[in-house]
Amino acid sequence: MKFHIDVLKRGRQAAGATSFSVVLRGYGGDALVEELLTGLGWSRLSILLLVLATVFALGFVLDWMEIILIVAPLTVPVIVSLGYDPVWVAILLAICLQTSFQTPPVGMALFYVKSVAPADVTTRQIYRGIMPFALLQLTGLLAVGLFPQIALWLPRIAY
Repeated sequence: MKFHIDVLKRGRQAAGATSFSVVLRGYGGDALVEELLTGLGWSRLSILLLVLATVFALGFVLDWMEIILIVAPLTVPVIVSLGYDPVWVAILLAICLQTSFQTPPVGMALFYVKSVAPADVTTRQIYRGIMPFALLQLTGLLAVGLFPQIALWLPRIAY
């Protein structure tokens, strides 16, 4: 029964996020975001880092589906128009989301771990235990950011 409730909840969240995104884009929100990002006068790398930092911060409090359905349609076209590969940007966003979901203070994955951990395991122990993995994730994000070919070699071979 819990599975069906979770599926229904996700369906409502996706519908809400999609509706919000469609209305925002319908009223020119995507043009506003593009104008905002390009009007900052920042380098294209700074704009990419701003979007990744925003997605990282949103990952603390929102589910991945809402972030992808709201933030990605508004920001990815701007980043791609700056000359970045869309596959690379998508992989950077995915790694960034993965990392934010397992990072304190609100990392959703930590609460899942807490719910299945033995009663004597504290939230503080889980937070401390996740830090090496979060650092590895951030190292991976940095590696893929500095060397895009890490993420792009397989898609280029496949297509």
